[in-house]
Amino acid sequence: MSTQPSTETSNPAGEPEWLALVRAQVRDLRYGVVQLVVHDGRVTQIERTEKTRLASGGARSGPPAGRNPPGP
Repeated sequence: MSTQPSTETSNPAGEPEWLALVRAQVRDLRYGVVQLVVHDGRVTQIERTEKTRLASGGARSGPPAGRNPPGP
């Protein structure tokens, strides 16, 4: 019997375990990326990068110093 978790097992809904994990990662993500790493046709890793968006009401407005705004 293997001691490593298998990505081939199914959850009660009948979908593969990795798919349930991806659904959970996406559901809890506001802004960011979820990537799957596949080796030999099997999902071996799930990577999640989350970004934090700041409100656009900062003290400065316009382009950064030394930069010209895009032309027409």
